[in-house]
Amino acid sequence: MASTEWYIIDNVDELDTPALVVYPDRVRYNIALVKTMIDDVDRLRPHVKTHKSREVSELMIGAGITKFKCATIAEAEMLGMAAAPDVLLAYQPNGPKLKRLLQLVKAYPQTAFSCLVDNQETAIAISAAAQANKIIILVYIDLNIGMNRTGIVPAEALTLYGAIAQLPGIKILGLHAYDGHIHDSDYSIREQRSEESFAPVLKLADEIMDKGYPKPIVIAGGSPTFPILAKRKEMECSPGTFAYWDRGYQHAFTEQPFKTAALVIARIISLPDDGKICIDVGHKSVSAENELNRRIHFLNAPELKFISQSEEHLVADAGPDHQYKIGDILYGLPYHICPTVALYERAITIEDYVISGEWKTTARDRKITI
Repeated sequence: MASTEWYIIDNVDELDTPALVVYPDRVRYNIALVKTMIDDVDRLRPHVKTHKSREVSELMIGAGITKFKCATIAEAEMLGMAAAPDVLLAYQPNGPKLKRLLQLVKAYPQTAFSCLVDNQETAIAISAAAQANKIIILVYIDLNIGMNRTGIVPAEALTLYGAIAQLPGIKILGLHAYDGHIHDSDYSIREQRSEESFAPVLKLADEIMDKGYPKPIVIAGGSPTFPILAKRKEMECSPGTFAYWDRGYQHAFTEQPFKTAALVIARIISLPDDGKICIDVGHKSVSAENELNRRIHFLNAPELKFISQSEEHLVADAGPDHQYKIGDILYGLPYHICPTVALYERAITIEDYVISGEWKTTARDRKITI
């Protein structure tokens, strides 16, 4: 008899826990869905920080997605290994990271790598390194539209744009504006805040063209504002979490019907006190930056109330006279999948309710070969 719940693993007894598992059919569904949410697949530039996987990247490339975004040199190299045509390192390279970027450009010539810049000092360093290596480095101006971590405010960016455009060894392509501060569950509020954040970006783009420069490419946003920015035909969009989705986004952004495609499988390992159970999923197994009750949700045990969590253990209240036994399997949906994936060197693939293989979390490492 076939299993009824999508997540059930018929041969789960073969799986050591805690384990990250992924359901490829649901990943493929999410990739197909994201393409329907935008008018032109060429405007999609998915972020790979969620899955960090060559296999998922290749599924996207096979679906016609050619542009990608990443945050680390390892993620960029993973995309180079997958022969991704266009890769933005959404980070400003300094010191050894700049040297590694130059090595990437040389090692994977089939991939057009680019990076971010928000100040002239870094731009001059990139220019000098590019000239010394007889290559051209592609760059985007990183804009601060509310995240307040890196980037230059749009009102001050025109002068920097012009200065960078004159530097040898650099080709400036456009603007990058990440709006991770906008994550309101109310879509109308999210939409309003997005409009306010991007008005200065669009004004800057017009000013750049008024100065005689080519029309800048604008790379914008993440998952929360993706449906909003997808309507703006002048922008490339960078959702990332859609590949696996998670409990947090599932609840917050109900207008995006992606399927959750990755779980943490756990076991009950102890019954320490009356009503309490201990599960083998600690801080090292699931993202723990949220409060205790917003770290993991067990699909087949939603009533559990969490008491404490440490590095290797999660203690829960199962109530009096519960029926749980040592060895019982729990199917856990993480609230935040991106840092959860980074805790595992591999994701076990589940197809037709059984273990079918594994996808290495290749870019989990800080270094692959470069």
